[in-house]
Amino acid sequence: MCRLTIALFALAGILHCQTPKRYVCNRATTPIHIDGHLDDAAWRSAPWTDNFVDIQGAAHPQPRFRTRVKMLWDDQYLYIAAELEEPHVWATLTEHDSVIFRDNDFEVFLNPSGDTRNYFEFEMNALNTGWDLFLNKPYREGGKADNSWEIPGLLTAVQVDGTLNDPRDRDRGWTVEIAFPWSAFASRAAVKRPAAGDEWRINFSRVEWQTSIVDGKYAKVTGQPEDNWVWSPQGLIDMHLPQLWGYVQFAAR
Repeated sequence: MCRLTIALFALAGILHCQTPKRYVCNRATTPIHIDGHLDDAAWRSAPWTDNFVDIQGAAHPQPRFRTRVKMLWDDQYLYIAAELEEPHVWATLTEHDSVIFRDNDFEVFLNPSGDTRNYFEFEMNALNTGWDLFLNKPYREGGKADNSWEIPGLLTAVQVDGTLNDPRDRDRGWTVEIAFPWSAFASRAAVKRPAAGDEWRINFSRVEWQTSIVDGKYAKVTGQPEDNWVWSPQGLIDMHLPQLWGYVQFAAR
């Protein structure tokens, strides 16, 4: 049996075993100010997702630090808030469209049509540096990242509960707020604002590197791979399996 056939059988088994998670996204009834603080009244009506798990599933070690997400929507935006527990908040990349997962990061994957094609990815670090890209199909099917896609009108903010890039103390973590305008996707796919009851495929990922302190600065531990923690597990270390992403359903209230 050839390696490709074995790989296809393995993937089929993963697809059979994984059950995508679901989230009901309420409408925001009051304004949301994108400042990284999750204290707007509207957020109180939004439940947290389950805590993130290892990308390969619950049978693997639980993440060292908690990550969870909230979502809301209105006529203008899809709002996403994330809370990332982190005792040592650090980030280095400041240039837009850098390969953000080389730092610790938070990632959003969106497939509005649910067809596992024409999907969008956004990554950001604790310096609020972002990377937005589009794929017409997954990498394993020959897809290539389109880094020319930009998100006009995107709003993002980060707040650090502690001190950024200072290893002399212990931090509590960082919070993220994102507002994706519904018009942002139109340049790459026929996406329009959802109606109540509609569903999109969505998933979230957190890349976390092990670090040490060298000459008073954070440094990645040599030879240690990154951890990948997600909302809806993929079964493989691969976020580009849209058929395994979770579902967000847009509620009327």
